[in-house]
Amino acid sequence: MRNKLRRYGVALLTAALLVSCSKVPDGILSEKEMKAVLIDMQLAEAMISTDYKKYSDDAEKEALYQSVFRKHKIEQAVYDSSLVWYGRNLDVYMQVYDLVLAELNERQKALGDVQANAAPVSKQDSVDIWPRLTYLTLEPNALFNGIAVDIKPETNYPSGSTFVLGMRVWGLNDAMKNRPEIRLSANQGDTIITVNDKILRDGYHETTLRTLPTKQVKSVYGFIRLNGKDDSTSYFKIYVDSLSLMRYNYGRLPEKDSIQVARKDSIKN
Repeated sequence: MRNKLRRYGVALLTAALLVSCSKVPDGILSEKEMKAVLIDMQLAEAMISTDYKKYSDDAEKEALYQSVFRKHKIEQAVYDSSLVWYGRNLDVYMQVYDLVLAELNERQKALGDVQANAAPVSKQDSVDIWPRLTYLTLEPNALFNGIAVDIKPETNYPSGSTFVLGMRVWGLNDAMKNRPEIRLSANQGDTIITVNDKILRDGYHETTLRTLPTKQVKSVYGFIRLNGKDDSTSYFKIYVDSLSLMRYNYGRLPEKDSIQVARKDSIKN
């Protein structure tokens, strides 16, 4: 069900790259229409991330996504088909997405970049605890090229919780000297569990942090960042969206698919 819901977000489908065409065919949302829909879909995901109680079940989330489709007078099938077409025409998609980010960033500046409070600790087997916006961009000359989180729940997370940081990434290229880095840590009192990871290719990426089954988790913190100083003479933009941080109860992490991720784990006492 989680994967089904994610397709309603701004997840860029990583289909094979085709020669792009500036003309949008019939049955596909125009660039202007796509921009408007993507903005509202991002806002919908932000609402879900910040209002945990209201959107605690999949039916409420589904209703919110459907309200976006009704607002723009489109069917879900049209939106899905448009995502596929734009995913195959990356230059057009990236132009549209730049406009989406520009407008969302203007709204964010008006509100301030405030991390949401940690969601109440849930007894559910899995829950998304990501507290910030679900998208970001990484560029070589940005002052702080990334995002940081520090999640401190009102009551400790259960012993042995597993945390999975998921995202979709595109825009990486072979000329880049560095790759986006991920660090995720869990504070279990006298023990800190840390996982370090790098994003090496476009597509969906997960970083998994498993905690000790004998101790509760006081907080979870970390960052996604890109050291762009070695690439300061070149220009690129890396897009990250569909950010989530799933917490799973001990022994409840679902089976992994065929995606393989290289990582290095460490435990500090």
